[in-house]
Amino acid sequence: MTGKLAEITVVGDDKTGIVANITTLLFERGINIVDIDQAIREGMFRMTLRADTDEMVCTESTLRDALTELGEDLEVDIQIRFPTDRETKRIAVFVTKESHCLRAILEAHATDEFDAELSVVIGNHDDLEPLVTQYEIPFIDIGDESGIPDEDQILSVLDEYQIDLAVLARYMRILSPKIVFRYEDRIINVHPSLLPSFPGAAAYRQAKEEGVRIAGVTAHYVTTDLDQGPIITQRAFDVPDDASVETIRNRGQPLEADALLEAIQLHLDNAISVHRGRTGLHSSSDSSASESEYQLGLPEDLETVQPDNPIDDHKNGVDTPAESIPDVVND
Repeated sequence: MTGKLAEITVVGDDKTGIVANITTLLFERGINIVDIDQAIREGMFRMTLRADTDEMVCTESTLRDALTELGEDLEVDIQIRFPTDRETKRIAVFVTKESHCLRAILEAHATDEFDAELSVVIGNHDDLEPLVTQYEIPFIDIGDESGIPDEDQILSVLDEYQIDLAVLARYMRILSPKIVFRYEDRIINVHPSLLPSFPGAAAYRQAKEEGVRIAGVTAHYVTTDLDQGPIITQRAFDVPDDASVETIRNRGQPLEADALLEAIQLHLDNAISVHRGRTGLHSSSDSSASESEYQLGLPEDLETVQPDNPIDDHKNGVDTPAESIPDVVND
């Protein structure tokens, strides 16, 4: 959600007339459309619309019913979320077999680090069910014997628990557009590389094979493009010359949990915005935390060893302090 705007999400088979019908309905009820974004992937249409409802001439309940009825007529799914819908956010965590990120989330939730409810854990294998059960949180296995998930069941579970945020805690499956489109900017994944480097499978092995000296992890919003969603937080670590893949993994896994936890907190605090595939800190968020309390990259104590001067002046080859360089230099 952005500020105090209502968010309307439309998902269904692509066909003519969807946008016209929805925008007309909103106009007739005095609702001002602030932002609209559309996409089509694999024949599926998605529209995310943000609107100012302060001067609408109907109640929230009436508008919700009207949109639901229109969705049935158009054979698309229309969901609206008002800023006042729920004070406490509800989280679903997706897992496969790796426990380190899940364990960190469970412990953070148990100690009230999140102002949110961890409502359900969804797995495509049942390996982590005993861990989840210890925390008295529902665990639902949506995978078959090969771990292939039932996405209709996923949508049913997310709807049943009224989930606001889905967290992929090393969930080793790709979500299809019919899920991603419905939860745009509300699915967070952690990937074991400094994206955009080394997307896809076996990222630590890719780092080893390429001989990088600095590796890392990334928490990002999920889009229909694999590992290309807006980056939220990153962590970096040194790779010794003789490091094995296992050594790299052992260094990275604690940082996976760290980056993922902060990304969740940033989202819950409404502290980040997404624009044209990039995230940024809100200048005025609902959170009382200041910008300096967030670590989007390296820790602040490392700033003392980062070079910031001199900067090469391209005009005359003289090293010039950064503050004297003009904003635009014509080579």
